[in-house]
Amino acid sequence: MERYSRQVLFAPIGEEGQKKLLSSHVFIVGAGALGCASAEMLARAGIGKITIIDRDYVDWSNLGRQQLYTEEDAKLKLPKAIAAKNHLERMNSSISVEGVVGDFSIELEGMMNGVDLIIDGTDNFETRFFINDLAMKYNIPWIHGAVVRSYGMSVSILPKKGPCLHCLLETIPSDGMTCDTVGVISPAVQMVASFQVAEALKYLVSGEVSEQLVSFDVWKREHSIVNVSSLKKSSCPSCGENPTYPYLSMENGLKTAVLCGRNTVQIRPQQKQEISLSSIRNRLKPVVGELKENPYLISFQVDGVQVVLFKDGRAFIHGTKEEERAKAIYQRYIGA
Repeated sequence: MERYSRQVLFAPIGEEGQKKLLSSHVFIVGAGALGCASAEMLARAGIGKITIIDRDYVDWSNLGRQQLYTEEDAKLKLPKAIAAKNHLERMNSSISVEGVVGDFSIELEGMMNGVDLIIDGTDNFETRFFINDLAMKYNIPWIHGAVVRSYGMSVSILPKKGPCLHCLLETIPSDGMTCDTVGVISPAVQMVASFQVAEALKYLVSGEVSEQLVSFDVWKREHSIVNVSSLKKSSCPSCGENPTYPYLSMENGLKTAVLCGRNTVQIRPQQKQEISLSSIRNRLKPVVGELKENPYLISFQVDGVQVVLFKDGRAFIHGTKEEERAKAIYQRYIGA
């Protein structure tokens, strides 16, 4: 317990609380700025098992605020989940870390067994509503967080006791801003992650979470706190008296999605598949430029864009936000 001695001295945790943390399993969805900050704090706090999932790879634009990654990760284009796992294991070798490369989708429903808490490190509401329905179905608390520009917010969601994300939809601010259009600064990221991790530790130790939604602007030094406990709706399709979990019955995510922060479209086959990167590399080598590969992906330049192809069949088409153009390039060089 020596490495956690200062945390143990904090009375609300203590030695018994630390033992609970060491036996806990936290699932982090997204290894971007919020996911990185949360994962590092949780690893240092001694969470026994951390699973982190992300579909992206490390890019130079990530290094300004995604604290787990290095320039070497960006040079190698390592998948974020793999790079995060590597750094977290070096940070705390006594805990278990699992990195999953891919989208958080219905196919991963079985991974919820034994999960004590979910941390939201995503950048889109489609994934958040999927997290919400999954958490409600399996009775797993989750901590929602969002950040853009210098503004951030966080709220804890406890199944069967408080309102879920569906219930709070009219309360949570959503004005269409994204990091792609207005940017984001690291201090706002750290604030949101701090609220999320504090709530995570509180729940894992005591089983309690806050009933308040907190939001703030670190640049303007403004903040607000709203008690949301009375907003639970009996008619909610996700947590009401007769839940249908609508986001779990939808098609497995989008076939195309424009990614936040980049001039990029993600393409994903409707059916999950394992492809041979080496055979595709050999086929593409005569017709594309700047072909590079590692054990997880290949990348190449073609038709004025950069294509990054993962072995599960997903691809990022960098250099366009036109989904139809991205689809055409994917079909032309990789296959339907």
